[in-house]
Amino acid sequence: MASGPVPEAPGLISVGGNRMVSYRMRPFDPVRALKALGTFVGFGLAVSGLYATTGFGFPCPLRSLTGWDCPLCGGTRLGSALLHGHIGQAFAYNPIVFIGLVVITVLGGLWITEVLGGPKVRPPRPVAIRLMRVHPTVWSLVIVAFAVLYTLARNLL
Repeated sequence: MASGPVPEAPGLISVGGNRMVSYRMRPFDPVRALKALGTFVGFGLAVSGLYATTGFGFPCPLRSLTGWDCPLCGGTRLGSALLHGHIGQAFAYNPIVFIGLVVITVLGGLWITEVLGGPKVRPPRPVAIRLMRVHPTVWSLVIVAFAVLYTLARNLL
């Protein structure tokens, strides 16, 4: 059996070597990322503003059924606290969501800088190649596993 380069097949692309993956990743576009981030921020501001002014928020189905906080429970109260400038209180409502908001705020700033002509900030090439080798389904499973562990930790500890 001869070993050699893997032949190209329709729908398969090479990622950093001989490994072939069966999905196509679009190149990163900071404008597209900023549009998605803007939609997320707009929705978050609308929901948090509604809660801050009227006290009306979306009830959590998991909390309504089980009494347990889901991984996102406290997000609306967190947003309301941030609108009022209460950073410590916002962190207390949901630390993971708070840290996530800090991360996407930094990323948004980097993307805006890039769109305005500044430098591109990307992970080092070897890290980027390793991350691209992970199939999106695996990333989804990692996120779900983390959400389950976080739900158990915040409700049982």
